[in-house]
Amino acid sequence: MLFSPGWRAPVRQGEVLAVFTLGLLLGGTLSAAVVWLLSGLSAPLPSPVRAAAILALAGLGAAREAGLVRIPLPQNARQIPQEVLQTHLRRGALQFGFELGTGVRTYVSATAPYVLALGLLLAHEDLLTTVLAGTAFGAGRALSALLTYLARDGHRDAAMAVRMPPVKTATALASLSALALLLL
Repeated sequence: MLFSPGWRAPVRQGEVLAVFTLGLLLGGTLSAAVVWLLSGLSAPLPSPVRAAAILALAGLGAAREAGLVRIPLPQNARQIPQEVLQTHLRRGALQFGFELGTGVRTYVSATAPYVLALGLLLAHEDLLTTVLAGTAFGAGRALSALLTYLARDGHRDAAMAVRMPPVKTATALASLSALALLLL
């Protein structure tokens, strides 16, 4: 991780975190804009069909998080080369953040971002709503880096691994509930 507890560099970590966060926000925003453009393809579908598909996706996502079904999520199993961060730290942090913010650089283990992206694709919401959702995805990823930076605790990863499954399940169920309320 970019901000692991033992990581040290000649530049201030706060500066790199800010550049990394900017990249995450830009990447999430761009991805959302692409989702919005593609959502025009679902516009001809009748609203009840799109609503039913969104609810089915949300239900499937909640079932996956609860361990009831096994569905592999898209994964890009490559790491950022070390020389990107070692040669030009700020530019590398911006690039790395951008790629993580798009959601295509690495594996996203939670189902909720995929359900949200597909839901936005099917819902064909307005541009602002869709872009704000993408920006929020980037902000969520930035929050993880910020908390790691602030914690500076070597035992944090083990504690997070224990807490993550119930958090992911609760997030999936909350997403399903929110979608159901919005569509009713």
